[in-house]
Amino acid sequence: MDPIQIMAQFAPAEGSETQALLGFRLNTRPILHRRFRSGIFQIADLHQRQLHRTQGSGMSLCGISGVGKSTIIRSYETQFPRVFEQHRTRIPVLFVAVPSAPTVRSLAGAILEAMGDQKSHRGSGPEKTTRIRQFFKRCGVELLLLDEFQHIFYAPTATAFRDLTDWLKNLLEETGVGIVACGLRASEFVIDSNEQLARRFSQRVRIEPFSFEDEADFKEFRGILRELEAGLPIPPATPLHESNLARRFWIGSYGLLDYVIKILEGAISVANLANVGTLDLDVYAAGFRNRVWRDVPDRLNPFHVESPLRPLDRPGELFHLHVRQEIVGSPVANKLGLSPGKGGA
Repeated sequence: MDPIQIMAQFAPAEGSETQALLGFRLNTRPILHRRFRSGIFQIADLHQRQLHRTQGSGMSLCGISGVGKSTIIRSYETQFPRVFEQHRTRIPVLFVAVPSAPTVRSLAGAILEAMGDQKSHRGSGPEKTTRIRQFFKRCGVELLLLDEFQHIFYAPTATAFRDLTDWLKNLLEETGVGIVACGLRASEFVIDSNEQLARRFSQRVRIEPFSFEDEADFKEFRGILRELEAGLPIPPATPLHESNLARRFWIGSYGLLDYVIKILEGAISVANLANVGTLDLDVYAAGFRNRVWRDVPDRLNPFHVESPLRPLDRPGELFHLHVRQEIVGSPVANKLGLSPGKGGA
């Protein structure tokens, strides 16, 4: 038995749902909007420049959660697949997720594991670093993509944090690879904490959510809604890109495409289980509640007819932490005196 069969067996409205739509997911191919194109271009620019340098350099790619940073670097990685040769595996671009509460040893281990080293868990920090240098040279690594870079700010101790930033600086110098530090805005605190590291990461790219206030930005957002509509198995009663409906989607997503997709997938699920033939405000409202904000007050639901249609970023609301981005709960934050209200990363 598979998950679809279980869903069909235990569906709330037994017999009314269309089994083909159970567990529906929108096509998740990257949407080639302006932010995506710019991010890919700037990574490629760093990559190309790095091919002609002997010393490594880096760039940061930062933004709030859900803005599409990981999609950008994952998409770049897929353009440079591994090549399995007779005596080596060539890895021009290496993607690594930084572990939570990392140390030099755990981050070095994550890099080795991503390269396929079956002994990645063995050895001290210096021993693993030696293997990384050897493997980078042997495998022809040109660019290292470090996702969740803000995790470094939550190293277990302030000493471990300093060791990590020094280690990254040395890795750049010793291997000559380029590094893209991708993560939340706290990633820039990591870089700026070390003067030498900051100099090597002078290129800063910030990916922002789509803006409602910027006319061209909102127009592009509406164009993306039109593109997503083409992939819906149930037609909307009103075109998604219609100005008022698009505004509701912007409020419900804060301009973050990840949340737009969640709302639409939730709406398809609701309509399917209720045997509804079109998507309307009631269906979107239920999709928003089911997939995005379970405890939303009715009037704050952006698809409610009486919604004030304002951003949901006040204290206690869905997107407050996306905006606030406080740096708390880490030894580094405590050491630097970054208390609540001071850490708008």
